[in-house]
Amino acid sequence: MSLLLIGSAFAVQAKNLTVYKHVDKNGIIHYSSKKPVGKSYNILNVRCPECAAWRNSVDWNTTPLIDNKFSLEIESAARKHDLEPALIKAVIHAESAFKHKAVSSAGAQGLMQLMPLTQKTYQVSDPYDPLQNIHGGSAYLKHLKGVYNRLDVYLAAYNSGETAVEKYGRAIPPFPETREYVRRVKILYKRYQQSARLNAANQQPGNLTINASGR
Repeated sequence: MSLLLIGSAFAVQAKNLTVYKHVDKNGIIHYSSKKPVGKSYNILNVRCPECAAWRNSVDWNTTPLIDNKFSLEIESAARKHDLEPALIKAVIHAESAFKHKAVSSAGAQGLMQLMPLTQKTYQVSDPYDPLQNIHGGSAYLKHLKGVYNRLDVYLAAYNSGETAVEKYGRAIPPFPETREYVRRVKILYKRYQQSARLNAANQQPGNLTINASGR
C-alpha cells in the first residue's frame, strides 16, 4: 500500500493536531488537516514531539533518561549497523520520547520518526513495530554517517534531509528547528554515553549492588 502525505497542511506550531485519514479507491492513504468531503474517514489526534511548545519546555540536560525501553531492539540495531546504542537512544528520545506510536505533524512515524520514503528505502512495512522502526532508522543513520562523517552534519541531515544539507555546503542548515535538534541530540547522546559507562562500571566483578532493603 502506498502512502500520500499532505504535510504542508499541518501547522507546525500546533501542540496537538486533528488529522483526518481516509483511504481512496486505489488503496492510497491520505492525511489532511481538513475534513474530507463526501468520504469516510478516521480522526487522528496527533501529538507532535518536535513542536515548539513541547521542545522549549524540556531541559535536555536534566530531563530523565529512558534506559529501560526497547533495549534488545536497540542493541540489535547497534550491532547490525555499527552504531553506539547511546546514539540510537538519543535520537529516539529526541524524536519520539520512546513513544512507538508517535506521529509528527509532517507524517513521520514511530520511535525514530521515519518518513514514508525512508520506510520504503529500508523495507519498514510497519513503522509502529519497534524492531522494524529502530532498524530502519539506524540503517538511515548509518548511511548519513558514512556520507557526512561529522556528527553535527549527519544529525542535521537526519532532521532536515540530505537535500538541505547539500544546499548549504554540507553544513547544518540555518533552520532554527534543525539547529535545536542537533543541540538536543548531542546533549542526550553524551548523557546516554555517561549512563552506559556507569552501568558498565557497576557490573564489574567486585562491585556490590545493594537492593532497596539494604541487603
